[in-house]
Amino acid sequence: MVSGTQRKYYMLGGKGGVGKTSCAASLAVKFANNGHPTLVVSTDPAHSLSDSFAQDLTGGTLIPVEGPYSPLFALEINPEKAREEFRSAGQKSGGTGIKDFMDGMGLGVLADQLGELKLGELLDTPPPGLDEAIAISKVMQFLESQEYNMFTRIVFDTAPTGHTLRLLSLPDFLDASIGKILKLRQKIASATSAIKSVFGQEDSHREDAADKLERLRERMIKVRELFRDTSSTEFVIVTIPTVMAISESSRLCASLKKESVPVKRLIVNQVIPPSASDCKFCAMKRKDQMRSLNMIQSDPELSSLMVIQAPLVDVEIRGVPALQFLGDIVWK
Repeated sequence: MVSGTQRKYYMLGGKGGVGKTSCAASLAVKFANNGHPTLVVSTDPAHSLSDSFAQDLTGGTLIPVEGPYSPLFALEINPEKAREEFRSAGQKSGGTGIKDFMDGMGLGVLADQLGELKLGELLDTPPPGLDEAIAISKVMQFLESQEYNMFTRIVFDTAPTGHTLRLLSLPDFLDASIGKILKLRQKIASATSAIKSVFGQEDSHREDAADKLERLRERMIKVRELFRDTSSTEFVIVTIPTVMAISESSRLCASLKKESVPVKRLIVNQVIPPSASDCKFCAMKRKDQMRSLNMIQSDPELSSLMVIQAPLVDVEIRGVPALQFLGDIVWK
């Protein structure tokens, strides 16, 4: 994982509360300490990176993390800000100008029915997975700029399982639900532009909500392509040794494989280490965990993955030194 200078993306996901953020942060520290300029990004609306690094990382900008040997930056994205850009598009698009002109031409009814499709309002109730997709596409915009091309490792701390699965199907959803509307809006815009041209009232081009949604759709497709790129991307599933968590991880793995997302590793977090002096509770708990771990070996989806056990520790993993300790155990 630490070899090579080609840019690589690691996406850590799984059931809520299994320790994805700690694992993602520890992997980022591991990369940075091995000479890779690294960016760790939280795309989960319930951000925990600040807590994990014991440092304020809020604000939606890249913030340097103090401690590692090589540059390590962290970013907590606020999807609401990104959504707001699209919400406001309909108000800034000049759409009312088209309506006023068509009213004057006696075509107000047509404008009401067709011309004023408030596409920006579609994002007031966004489709599932959109928050996550906007967050990742924002990161891709960052990385395409010259300022941030130094990063060779990018680690994503993703939202819980359901968000990830919906994210993968989002481009198809946008095609089905918005594609036809975009085409209709384009036809209307062409027609009104032609009428304005005849009367010498042609406006300079201004990007409207339809244009922004079309660009969003294209960016979502790029996100999905990134997920599927086996040469530069790996999805790491994080779980804990319980029947429910293992079962959910199996479903996640099956869905990822179906979408051609490369999965190689399974991190089983919070495993109680063996001890000669186990109390009765610890002994019973460990026995229960072993049953769950055995499920992995017989699971058709998980059995082929590299299984890495992360022990349950007696202190909270918080701050760079603690993350380095965890990383040395998990990411060998």
